[in-house]
Amino acid sequence: MQVSDRIIVDPEILAGKPVIRGTRLAVEFVLDLLAAGESETEILENYPGLTREDILACYSYASYLAHEYKAYPISA
Repeated sequence: MQVSDRIIVDPEILAGKPVIRGTRLAVEFVLDLLAAGESETEILENYPGLTREDILACYSYASYLAHEYKAYPISA
């Protein structure tokens, strides 16, 4: 599965935040639900337009960002 098959960035949808294709659900929203302890099953029950593959794409997107993030300490 390609993340780009499931996650899109469109300036016309949620001001360009990454969303799950075909929805107005931001990737960060789904990740926040998971981080708050909601299970995949609960999310899928509450948002019937989502699939497990959509949730996995959110995980993949977060993983990609974590790998790309670079932190450079500033010395005082």
